Amino acid sequence: MAVKRINVTLRIWRQSGPNAEGHFETYEMREVSTAISFLEMLDALNNRLEKEGKEPVAFDHDCREGICGACGAVINGDIHGPQAATTLCQLHMRQFRDGQTLIIEPFRAEPFPVVRDLAVDRSAFDRIIQAGGFITVRTGQAPDAHAILVRRTAANKAMDAAQCIGCGACVAACPNASASLFVSAKISHLSYLPQGHPERRRRALAMITQMDQEGFGSCSKHYECEAVCPKGIKVSNIARMNREFLVAALLGPE
Repeated sequence: MAVKRINVTLRIWRQSGPNAEGHFETYEMREVSTAISFLEMLDALNNRLEKEGKEPVAFDHDCREGICGACGAVINGDIHGPQAATTLCQLHMRQFRDGQTLIIEPFRAEPFPVVRDLAVDRSAFDRIIQAGGFITVRTGQAPDAHAILVRRTAANKAMDAAQCIGCGACVAACPNASASLFVSAKISHLSYLPQGHPERRRRALAMITQMDQEGFGSCSKHYECEAVCPKGIKVSNIARMNREFLVAALLGPE
């Protein structure tokens, strides 16, 4: 693929703190290589701002390999940018046109308060995971990898759900700021596997209760979450989560 250089105008949301009033600032980026990633372009902008004695743009990132789920922003209204099934760190500048204006905002959801600029606090997800607790499998000595048999269909569905990286794109895209896709992926992942069965009812009750306490909205089946998920998590997991919760509510925790 031929490497080109483009000029883009960036309109970036700047906010000095959670309680500060935010605003957009405009930056011109010239001769940007289409071979670099979107985050590398922001790195170049920050290097320039630091040389000019200005405050760099804060944004979330870590592995930059589409694994950790740390990165996230909205570009021209698209969660993680215009390319489907892609995290922000995997997005490259070849997805944009020469002369294009890019409006870059943080994820907008009440449970994801803005820390600064494009960085938001997604620790609500951590607390939901913590509410799920641990898996108890009393096997004595460490078993061989295949000591506990798992049906292939169940293993495949569990692995599909386990691909969720907790980036929060589903919440940012949902008009209700629902975390149902994220929570359902975690609940489904473990409920498909026999190792996750001992605490499955307690886990479903605890995680969904914590989700509600964090202030996330309810699922009203807009399917925006599945459309923007970089890992292709299916909304069918939400139906499974609802079944798990109903059984747990009727029978109580184990």
